[in-house]
Amino acid sequence: MTRGRTVLVVDDEKTIADGLRLTLEAEGYDVRTAGSVRAALATLADSEPHAAIVDLMLPDGDGLGLTRELKRRDPAVEVIVITAYGSVRRAMEATKDAGAFYVLEKPFDPDELLGLVGNALERRRLVAENLDLRRRLVDQAADSEILGQGPGIQRVMETVASVADTDANVLIVGESGTGKELIANALHARSRRARGPWVKINCAALPKDLIESELFGHTKGSFTGATADKTGLLEEAHGGSLLLDEITEMPVDLQAKLLRVLEERVVRRLGAARATPVDFRLISSTNRSPEAALRDGRLRQDLFFRLNTVSILIPPLRDRREDLPLLVRAFLERYRTKHGRPIEGIAPEAYRRLLAYAWPGNVRELQHALERAVLVARGPELTVGDFPEALGHAGGEPAASPVTPAQVPAGSLEEIERASILRALETTGWNKQAAAALLGLRRPTLYSKMRRHGIPQRRDADR
Repeated sequence: MTRGRTVLVVDDEKTIADGLRLTLEAEGYDVRTAGSVRAALATLADSEPHAAIVDLMLPDGDGLGLTRELKRRDPAVEVIVITAYGSVRRAMEATKDAGAFYVLEKPFDPDELLGLVGNALERRRLVAENLDLRRRLVDQAADSEILGQGPGIQRVMETVASVADTDANVLIVGESGTGKELIANALHARSRRARGPWVKINCAALPKDLIESELFGHTKGSFTGATADKTGLLEEAHGGSLLLDEITEMPVDLQAKLLRVLEERVVRRLGAARATPVDFRLISSTNRSPEAALRDGRLRQDLFFRLNTVSILIPPLRDRREDLPLLVRAFLERYRTKHGRPIEGIAPEAYRRLLAYAWPGNVRELQHALERAVLVARGPELTVGDFPEALGHAGGEPAASPVTPAQVPAGSLEEIERASILRALETTGWNKQAAAALLGLRRPTLYSKMRRHGIPQRRDADR
C-alpha cells in the first residue's frame, strides 16, 4: 500500500540513487528517481511526491533551489537534503531558508534515513490534519454567523456548499443588511483558496478619481501625487479571493478595464510598461437588481455575464420571519455577553413588536436594535422603550387583552413567542388570519408555530 508514501530521490550519483530506491521500496514506498533538477521537475508531471530526498549538489543546479521549487508547488511536501561534509554549513541554510525537513550528512546509515522519511511523512500527515481541522473550524465560524433555519436561508447555504470549493465567479444579490459579506466570507473560507489573500473592495466607498489607482496600482510619477510605486488591490488578491462589493457602483469605463483583467488574467499598473499576471477567485455583490442596473446603464452586460457564473439571492428579513426568534435569541445572548449587562429576557409586548416590525434594514438593523436595547435597558427585561422609536409603531397599538402573559425568564424566547401568539389570538378573538397579520406572519407559519408550541386550534379547547 503506497498511498501517501511516494518519495522522490534526486541524486546524480546513480549508485546512491539506486541504493536509496531499493532501500525505500523494501519498506513499501513508491519511489521516483532523478539525476538532475530538470529531471526531478519532469517527474512532477506524472506524480506529486509526499517526501523528497535531494542531494545538495546537482549538475544543473543545487538542492536548495530544487527544495524551494518543490515547496512552492506543494507546501506540504517534506524534503530531506543530503550533503557531503564540506557543504554541511551551506546545507544548514536549507532548513532555515528553503524549508527542508532535515539535513543528513554523507555517508549515512540507511536505517537512520528510513527513520527520517517515516518522521517526515508523519509530520506531513499531522500538518494536513491540523490544516483540515482549522479549515473546518473556519467553516463553522463563518457559517455560524449566518443564522437561520427557514427554507430561504437554507437554499442560500446549500448553494454556498455546492460552489465554495470551485473557482466559479459568484454574484451575491441582496438588500443592504441581509448579510452579503457574510456569504462572501463563507465562500472564501470554504474554498481551496482559503489560505490565500482575502481582499475586499467596496466600490461605492472609493472616490471615483482614486478607484482606478486603488484597483490597478500605479508607478512612481504616473500622475501628480504618485510619489512611489503602489501595488493595486487586484494584485494583492493573487492566489486568493477578491470581493467587489456593490459592483454596480463601479464607474462604467472602469468596468471595461476590469473585464479585460478577467479575460486576460493580467493587470497593468497605471504608467507601467509591463503587465503582471494575476490569479484570483472573483466574488461580487450588489444591493441593486442586476436587471435594473443593466437597464439603467450602471452595469455592462458583458461584465455581468462574467460575474454571474453563479448567482446567490439572499432573501430580505421580511421574507424569512420564521428565522426571527432564532436571530433575536442569538443577538440578545451575544450583546448581553459582550457588554456584560444583566439582561434576563424580553418583555412579551416588546417581543411581539420585534416579530411584527418590517425590518427594512434587515438583519443589520435587527442587530443594532438589540445591541442598543441591551445598552440602554434600565431593568432586567428589554421593554418597548429600550428599542428604536420606529419599533414602537410596529403592528399598531396593541389592543387591551384580558389575558396577560406571564413574564418570561432569560433565554426562554420560545416561551416568549408562545405568549405573544396567545396574546395575538386573544386580541383578535382567535381569528387566525388577523392574528397572523398582527404578528407579521403568514397564516401557514402561524399554524406551524401553534403546533410547535402546543397551542390548540380553537379557544374552547384551551379552556
